[in-house]
Parts: sequence; C-alpha cells; structure tokens
Amino acid sequence: MSTLFSTLPLRQSHSEALSSSQQAGRYLEQYGSSAFPIPIPFLSSPESTELWSTYENMLYSCLRTGDNKAAHLCLEKLGVRFGTNDERVMGLRGLYQEAMAEDQSALLQMLREYDETLAEDPTATPIRKRRIALLKTLSREPDAITDLTELLEASPTDLESWAELCELYVSQGLYQQAEFCLEEILLSTPNAWNVQARLGEVLYTSAPAAQDQLGALTESVRRFCRSIELCDGYVRGYYGLKLASDKLLEGLGSSNKAVNQISHSRNHGLAIPSVEVLQKLSESATSRLAEIVRDASLHGSAFHDFAFVEDLLKATTMARQR
Repeated sequence: MSTLFSTLPLRQSHSEALSSSQQAGRYLEQYGSSAFPIPIPFLSSPESTELWSTYENMLYSCLRTGDNKAAHLCLEKLGVRFGTNDERVMGLRGLYQEAMAEDQSALLQMLREYDETLAEDPTATPIRKRRIALLKTLSREPDAITDLTELLEASPTDLESWAELCELYVSQGLYQQAEFCLEEILLSTPNAWNVQARLGEVLYTSAPAAQDQLGALTESVRRFCRSIELCDGYVRGYYGLKLASDKLLEGLGSSNKAVNQISHSRNHGLAIPSVEVLQKLSESATSRLAEIVRDASLHGSAFHDFAFVEDLLKATTMARQR
C-alpha cells in the first residue's frame, strides 16, 4: 500500500497530492471494495480500517488536484460500505458537492441543504463543520464564528474546531480571542510545537496594536523558544524567533534601560530579556536557519519551500553590511 495514501492529505505537498491522485485509478482497481455491506470471505476483497481511511484520504487528494471522477468513485465506495446516511459520509458528500459547485447560487443551495439536515439532526457534527467551512467560503466569517462557538460549547475538547476558530479570529483582527483558542489547545496538547509557534506568531502580529507591546513580544519570543525546544529543526519556530527577538530589540533600543521592566499583563511578573540575551537568540536563530537551508539544498528540497527563509537571511546579511 502506498505510503502517499497514508499521509494526511492536508499535510501533503502539492507534488505528493498530485502523485496520490495519479495513483488513484490503479489503487481503486486493486483495492475495490465489496458490493456487500458486510464482507463475505472468498467473495469480497479484504478490508481494514486502513483501507477506508485510505479511500477518504484519496478523496481529499483527488479533489485537491481536480480529479473529480476518481473522487466520486471513492465517495461511492464509502457510501456503499457505511451507508449514505452515515454522518461522516454525508460530510464527505457535502465536500464533494461544494467542490463541484459552479457558482455562488449552487453554494447557497448547499447551505440550505445543510440547514435542512441540521434541523432534523442538530448533533450531526460533520455537517455542522461543513456548514461552517461553507460560510467561510461565502465570506461570512462572523456567522462562521458564531456557529463554531456554539459547536465548542457542546464539544469543548474539539481541538480542530479551536484551531479553526483561532484562524477566523485572526482574519477579523481579534487577536486576544485567537490567543485564547490556542491556549485551549495547549491545555490538551502542551507539547504541540506547531501550536506553540502559532501562538508566538499571533502575539507577534498583535504586538503593534497591543497596550503592552514589549510584553506581547516577550511572550512571543518565549513561545517560539518553547517551540524549537520541543522540535529542534522546526523552521517556523526559528523563523519566528528571529523576527520576534529582532523586533523586541528594536523596542528596547541599544541600551539595557528596559532590562528590569516587568510586564505583569502578559508575562506574570517575568522580566523582559536583556539586550544581550535577545542578541544571542537572534544570532542563534539565524545560524540555525542557515544550517537548515543548507542541509535542505543538499538533500534536493525544492527552493520555494525555503524561499522565505533565504529572503530573511539575505536581509540580515545586508543589514550587517550597512
């Protein structure tokens, strides 16, 4: 079984998604599902949880690359196996129909269909999530926020929904609410380095408009440090640490006048790092980013994957030469 299909589709690169889609036809022929709702030995192909997860992942990849025919076949096989009224299958069918929609009127019709389904069964979580995604597509972010808030009131441990709500808040410039969402995720997954880095990014973005700018930047630096502590080699962590430490250095100036300043609102009494510490953090991040880019080039990674890092490194080099 191809390892491409075992990779979560949203984590696949464009080339991986295309490769998965191109293999879909051959895979469907090899692992065709049984026409019987319950597999019968010697009359049906073997099935497993992995098989049906593969069909779902393949559906996502095919939709992503425009292979609508293969996506429809995957959807049909899932429907035959689990039933067309299965909530997850209904959500996948909604995703497929949204992808096939030709104009906004078709999307609005989908929204009405979701409303009808939820009127009959308000607990159909996959349909509620599809409705929220469709509201985003229709540029109705405030409505999507309202629906997500209601969903989280009923299911407060849904980390995927907290992450989605965070991004909606960020899109509306509501950074404090976005921070709260990420902190809720970290209560359940404190070692999630990507979430630590995302919180650092939100704090960094919100700092210019914050009442306590130095405090926000200090907390941002702390979150990025935690991110790379949990995952050495995490590019976004080092990239954010470089930006945040440099920005905080600008705020502190060239002297140690703010070394002993306390930021009670964000850092709970933690002192803002000294200029020397921030300079070391910035230099360390720069050095590590250069090393990561160099190693990636030696292993044949695509240039565009690290283009933003190289731009930052070039800007740093030019600033030093002035």
